[in-house]
Amino acid sequence: MLPLIAVNALVVLGPSLLAVYYSFTDWNGIGTAKWIGLDNYTELAGDAEFRNALWHNILWTIFFLVVPMAMGLFGAYALTRIRRFRLLFRVAYFLPYIVASVITAAIWENLLSPDVGIGEVLHLNFLGSQTLALPTVAFVNNWAWWGFLVVVFLAAMQGVNPNLYEAAALDGAGPFRQFWSITLPSIQPTFMFLGLMTIIWSFLSFDYVYVLTQGGPAGATDVLSTLLYREAFASLRAGYASAVGIVMALISGVVVAAYLIIRKRKDWAV
Repeated sequence: MLPLIAVNALVVLGPSLLAVYYSFTDWNGIGTAKWIGLDNYTELAGDAEFRNALWHNILWTIFFLVVPMAMGLFGAYALTRIRRFRLLFRVAYFLPYIVASVITAAIWENLLSPDVGIGEVLHLNFLGSQTLALPTVAFVNNWAWWGFLVVVFLAAMQGVNPNLYEAAALDGAGPFRQFWSITLPSIQPTFMFLGLMTIIWSFLSFDYVYVLTQGGPAGATDVLSTLLYREAFASLRAGYASAVGIVMALISGVVVAAYLIIRKRKDWAV
């Protein structure tokens, strides 16, 4: 385990500790860092751009906890009800997830273009509208993401004891009742784990937002990761960007801690 620990200390622990230190400094990323204490965090508390990005992350998280999770459950349940071509459907669901996000975003950017794509037909500028931009980026991300949830939920559903369904059918329970009373409780640990990962990944979302809109128009799709990137590499405020990163890490830490507490109380194996 020593080589693995050494690599993790080099590429994870070391930069993490440095990020904590630099979050208390005024640093442009190149020269000498100047210690300023809590000034970066004080500025964050009053930064309208930070609040705007945080709010968008919250909306993003709510969307991905509801829409993709529901679609994933429905898709996995539908696959359990069919007997032919199940593998083909699993591949079709999962294929968008393994395509590079930059390629997916570029394809959808052209499809939604107001000049030559769907936007031209509907006379809408999906990525240029302050109202439509964030839902559009979330839709594109969801198109690639929900197939992964289908495959994971399907694996969990296939692990449910079939005798439970047989007993329920003998008692007169229909498909919906079986799904609600047997399937959902049986896959609850997997459901909660995917919910945890969805929250964490939602606060780390960057690629689709950056490729499609770079946080625009006028900050309509700005999230914490794009704000961090812009502050670090465009404004050359690496210290302030480190403070944004620490806040993101703290949010993820709170979510993970809550999950671990629930898992211990429920005695889940996941």
